[in-house]
Amino acid sequence: MKNVAQLPVGLFDSGMGGLTVFKALAQRLPTEDLLYLGDTARLPYGTKGRSTIVRYTLKAAQHLVDMGIKMLVVACNTATSAALPTLREHFSPLPVLGVVEPGAIAAASASRNGHIVVIATEATIAGGAYQHAIARIRPQAVVTGRACTLFVPLAEEGWMDGPLVEGIARRYLADVFHLADLPQQDSPQPDTLLLGCTHFPLLQGALQNVLGPKVRIVDSAATTAESVANELQRSGLMHPGQASGKYRFLTTDNTPRFAKTGAMFLGRPINEEELFLVDL
Repeated sequence: MKNVAQLPVGLFDSGMGGLTVFKALAQRLPTEDLLYLGDTARLPYGTKGRSTIVRYTLKAAQHLVDMGIKMLVVACNTATSAALPTLREHFSPLPVLGVVEPGAIAAASASRNGHIVVIATEATIAGGAYQHAIARIRPQAVVTGRACTLFVPLAEEGWMDGPLVEGIARRYLADVFHLADLPQQDSPQPDTLLLGCTHFPLLQGALQNVLGPKVRIVDSAATTAESVANELQRSGLMHPGQASGKYRFLTTDNTPRFAKTGAMFLGRPINEEELFLVDL
């Protein structure tokens, strides 16, 4: 078991958004080795059909498994909602964790009035994964899903704030949050916004400006990191060493762009010796 415990935790995302989960995991478990794969050649997953998402996700996960990992973290909301049961069946007994359940737990706990808005990609919203997960945790909650497709390319471009980003956010969310320029609705205003895509934390400041300070914004990255820690502990897979973990980043396209944009998600540079181009 000790040899398995020394293997890295593998993280997968369709692009670079999962680096927000990577960052939270590195902070929570600083001695763990982490191996990240971003399938940037096929980005975005969120506008593709379920069967295509499952096929792409299985290929990426298989690559990580072949390299040797002790756990797979699907750090992509779209892939989690479409492919998590398939991944668990295909790679059993390897522990496979997604981001939907931790995010749903965090949102259900954060909301005071039980009215939660989930923003995510088109595929995640259409699949209803967050709506179903929150309903299991807090059955009386009112959950509204809203696809915000343009947020992904905005984050990838590093456009995180300013009038353009806030204008797009207002266009997506004005009706559901009963913002001032629309007629008031009879139902209570939502008090919690769940970021159901790992790209969206980069836009959190702009979203807070649009929605105001009373709306709580929930990011599932920290909760996912805690879930990973709990599973490693339960399974006896915590890294036995005390040295800082080693990190590797894999991308399927354009390593210079991955390094540049990925640094924004991580809050630190990605070194050349850490980054590798792979073909799936």
